[in-house]
Amino acid sequence: MKKTFLLKGLVFCAGLGLASCTDQLDADKYFKDRMTLEEVFTDLDYTEQWLNDAFSHLVGHNADVASKGHTPFCFADDMYYGDREDQYRYWKNGEYNENDFKQESWAECYQGIRQASIFIQNIDMNMEMTAEQRADYKAQARFVRAYYYWLLLRKYGPVPILPDEGLDYTLEYDELAIARSSYDECAEFIASEMQEAARDLPLTRSQLYVARPTRGAALATRAKALLYAASPINNPRPTDTERFTDLVNFDGKHLISQEYDNSKWARAAAAALDVINLNQYELYVTGVTPPEGAQLGYPATVTPPADGDFSEHNWPEGWKDIDPYASYRELFNGTVSATDNPELIFTRGQNQSSEGIDVMVVHQLPRVANGWNTHGITQKQCDAYYMNDGTDCPGKDYELVGRGDGSKRLTGFVTKEESDAHVYPELGDKAEGVSYQYVRREPRFYASVAYNGSTWYLLNETDPNRQNQQVFYYRGAGNGYTNTMFWLRTGIGVMKFVHPKDTYTGGDLNLVTKKAEPAIRYADILLMYAEALNEVEGNYDIPSWDGATSYPISRDVNEIKRGVRPVRCRAGLPDYTSAEYGDQDALRAKLKRERQIELMGEGQRYYDLRRWKDAEVEESLPIYGCNTLMNAAQRELFHTPVEVPSLPTNFSRKMYFWPIQHSELKRNKLLTQNPGWTYND
Repeated sequence: MKKTFLLKGLVFCAGLGLASCTDQLDADKYFKDRMTLEEVFTDLDYTEQWLNDAFSHLVGHNADVASKGHTPFCFADDMYYGDREDQYRYWKNGEYNENDFKQESWAECYQGIRQASIFIQNIDMNMEMTAEQRADYKAQARFVRAYYYWLLLRKYGPVPILPDEGLDYTLEYDELAIARSSYDECAEFIASEMQEAARDLPLTRSQLYVARPTRGAALATRAKALLYAASPINNPRPTDTERFTDLVNFDGKHLISQEYDNSKWARAAAAALDVINLNQYELYVTGVTPPEGAQLGYPATVTPPADGDFSEHNWPEGWKDIDPYASYRELFNGTVSATDNPELIFTRGQNQSSEGIDVMVVHQLPRVANGWNTHGITQKQCDAYYMNDGTDCPGKDYELVGRGDGSKRLTGFVTKEESDAHVYPELGDKAEGVSYQYVRREPRFYASVAYNGSTWYLLNETDPNRQNQQVFYYRGAGNGYTNTMFWLRTGIGVMKFVHPKDTYTGGDLNLVTKKAEPAIRYADILLMYAEALNEVEGNYDIPSWDGATSYPISRDVNEIKRGVRPVRCRAGLPDYTSAEYGDQDALRAKLKRERQIELMGEGQRYYDLRRWKDAEVEESLPIYGCNTLMNAAQRELFHTPVEVPSLPTNFSRKMYFWPIQHSELKRNKLLTQNPGWTYND
């Protein structure tokens, strides 16, 4: 009983944020804690409990993909939420202050960092484990410590890196103060720690440990940190006027790089190639569902167009024997388990908080399924999806000044005769009344977008009459505009993450299929590789992560295609043209759009816009959507996009980096605030 008490007390104290437990510790207490550490780390059960606690801070406010309750970063210019309008405005307008909004992640990360550091320093005294087990456990702790730094870096920018041996908490606050490391120093620390962890992490994990890191997870996080360090946020091009010259340390040291270094892109490309060359991952695909094999909720495949390339070959060279729609849909909706999904590199599995993906799905489900019907996508995101032949949808971004190509949106609606004849099989069995704006789009569109008139299968409904529902969002249609919160502000919903069985009847969360969180997946790595290579100028020779070989890195179009073609092929879309591959600026725009589509709703877009320094433009554009005040008799007007006043947009320079809490600034006299934010209450 005494050991359990001591362990819990130590975990609590050690888990507090930077310098926050100093006044509770004196020399005698510190000595007793050191003795307790010996008791903890010579006992197998207590040692494992300590490691579990180090990982426990990854959920909730530190989730990568989640609903908005703890972390709203899955909602940028692509997705929105309407059930907490005051909070949404507060967030999107940058009206939040330094202390009261989504700040828990700072303390949670540093608690996890301290727990992991103590583990790394003491695990070797445990003789109940084999040397191999100790090495694996230490590598896990090293991974999760670096991952916490990665989460901090992308949100707050440069942060203090604590000493590897920890801090002497017998000292006064002033003596414990630590300055922020630069962006490059943080990225290099994460990269080196992940490289070290990768040496002792296994290539795979069993189902029981699927949420624990593998070698690929460490190398993938390393690649992401190096890509961010190479991106314009920290690697300003010669023509850039914004260099964050005011993001400095207490002594005036710049925390953001002031000079462009093209070699950073080469290192990021090589780091992504390290993951690719593990030969451990591939994009998830599933076979074609023939018409005779189709069933409710699992329609026959939507055949991509003949492009003379992908259409002529089987996977992985082509799409002849795969179903792009089902492949993309099943990747997220819980059909395939984490252990059976070759695309998942790092996941928390189903170890998610009360605001996990299942809760996000509840907010996506329509009212006919007792869903909250409040998570939707913007017209900009809807327009980003291609037509099934790879061209832009007519009228794309027409409302956004300077964006459209002058084409007009399609008018008219699918007739009953067309629906009965399955003229548009991609719409399913119930297509009557669907706007022609939503026909013949790419497969990812139908797996991701709940357009007006889309079908929700709701196979978990016990009453067959409540299954296979065609849902319209017209005012007065039951799922459209009401005087309550339960309606889509743009009239365009989200189908991604939704399983055909998902429903929320009776408020039963068990009726929502469990889904593994896609924190890092292989499609992201492939697109990162292509993006980094596209920016490389000249030739570089970059060592592999383990020094076993080196990579010749240049803007090699064939290597860029190695990153792009699998993603386009799985999506059922033609490859980019030779002209697009040959033009660095054109390809950059294409790759940004590809990430916007492929990674929608996965917490990537918010941070991508910031690392590219595109947020000040993209997140300031007005949000457009359908005219939700129109009823079914006014359906053409409904599908004429209008600006949505309840979804404000604004971006100020300070919103590139999250503010640091005043309490942390007061504890640490060497800690400086991010530009635009204040130091005092």
